[in-house]
Amino acid sequence: MPVDNERLNDWFCREVLPCEPKLTGFIQRRWHVPEEVADIRQEIYERVLIGARRELPAQIAPYLFTIARNHLINRYRRAQVISFDKITYLENMEADGDLLTPERHVMGREELRHLQDGLNVLPPRCREVIFLRKVRGFSTREVAEQLGIGIDAVEQHTTLGMRALVDYLLGGSGKVQRRQSRNRRRQGQAS
Repeated sequence: MPVDNERLNDWFCREVLPCEPKLTGFIQRRWHVPEEVADIRQEIYERVLIGARRELPAQIAPYLFTIARNHLINRYRRAQVISFDKITYLENMEADGDLLTPERHVMGREELRHLQDGLNVLPPRCREVIFLRKVRGFSTREVAEQLGIGIDAVEQHTTLGMRALVDYLLGGSGKVQRRQSRNRRRQGQAS
């Protein structure tokens, strides 16, 4: 049974809004454009309300931060297509004197350490593929030849590794999530 508007609004004000400082900090640590943080927070609130309309969650923090994490992952995926606004933003960054401050250097080093930690969580073969593809810039074929594996294996390791790495960077475990094949699922269901 759907939750009525009055109960939903009361729940949102009582349970969700007090989490706003933590949610804002969560987004700020994971999103690269500070001016978009407030908009992202509002989009997350919208998704929280849509989901809670069906049934109010028992625990707000896991519910809220799972939605936030998934929303940021989706935004990162969409952001792979660079818009003119992003290009303008990047061009204007060169003129910004704040880029060379000690605080920026420290933040950059922390982000690199966090990325390295995420790479270290990956299984060895996955880590090798990600390093060669994304850091060294090798093509899929070059990685396959270098490691002596098939192109399909390189593509699979790249997909799994990047998903796990994004998951880690957004606060998850960073563990590679292999999908079960249809045959394995059928066997599991038959047991």
